[in-house]
Amino acid sequence: MPVVAALLPAYNEEHHVASVLVRLRPLVDVMIVCDDGSVDLTGDIAEAMGAVVIRHERNLGYGAAVRSLFKEALGRGVDVAVTIDADDQHDPGELTRLVDALGDGYDVVIGSRFLEGNGSQVPGWRRKGIEVINAITANGHPVTDSQSGFRAYSRRALESLSLTESGMGVSTEILLKAGEAGLRIGEVPTSVRYHADSSTHNPVLHGVGVLLSTVKLLSIRHPLLFFGVPGFAFTLFAVVMWVWTLQNYSVTRFFSTNLAVISMAATFVGFILMTTAMIIWVMVSVVREGD
Repeated sequence: MPVVAALLPAYNEEHHVASVLVRLRPLVDVMIVCDDGSVDLTGDIAEAMGAVVIRHERNLGYGAAVRSLFKEALGRGVDVAVTIDADDQHDPGELTRLVDALGDGYDVVIGSRFLEGNGSQVPGWRRKGIEVINAITANGHPVTDSQSGFRAYSRRALESLSLTESGMGVSTEILLKAGEAGLRIGEVPTSVRYHADSSTHNPVLHGVGVLLSTVKLLSIRHPLLFFGVPGFAFTLFAVVMWVWTLQNYSVTRFFSTNLAVISMAATFVGFILMTTAMIIWVMVSVVREGD
C-alpha cells in the first residue's frame, strides 16, 4: 500500500487546524504541518493532534511552506502527498477523490472548485481573477482551478518539481513546471466553504501578487514571446516613424522634433526589449543544458 501524507501549510490557523487534522487522521498515514511563522498556537495544536510539525521562525510565505513540506515528505519516503489548506475551506473527506485519481495515471491532481457546476460559493471577484490566471497559465494544460491549494502529488511529481517561488505564485509555478517535466495533470470536483477569517491575505494584494508571479514565470520560460515580439513590434513602429520623419523633412524642409522624439523612443524601447529577450533566452538555454 502506498504511504499517503497530508501536507498542511499553516499560518495563524489555531481556530481551524485541529478540526482539519482530526478529519484527516483516518485517511492518511502521516500528517505534516508547516507552521509558517505563526504567532498563535497553530504549531502546538498541530503537534498535540499527532502531526509532524515543521516550524519556520518567521513567516516566509505559502510557497516556502510548500517547499518545506515537499522536502519533508520526500525524506519520509511518502508515495502520495496531498496538500490541503489548514483554514478548513476544503473538506478533508474528499481527499480520497484526489488520491484515487492518481491511480488513473495522473501525477498531479487538482481539487477544482468549479467542476460539475460547483463554485457558487466562490466570490465573484475571486472567480474572475482565477479565470484570468487559468487563461494565462493554460500553456497546453488547461485547468479550471489553477489556484486551488487542494492537490495530490505522486512520488514522481514530488521528485520532479524544484520550486523557487515563496509566495502564492507557487501554485502557478507547480503547474508550469509539471507541464515542462511531462507530468500528467488532472482535476476532480471538490467543494469549498469560506469563513470570515478563512484567509490571512488581502484579496487584492493576493490577486496582484499571483498575477505578477505568473507573468514573471512565463516571461522567463518564453522570453522571445514576452519580450522579443513586443520588441520587434516597437522596432517596426520605429522604422515607420523614422521614414515618416525623413519624408516629412524632404518635402517640407521642416524637421519635426515631435516625430523624431517618438521615433527615438520607439527605437530605444524596441532595442531594450529585444536585447532582454536574447539575454534571457541564452541564459535559460544554458541553464537547461546544464541540468
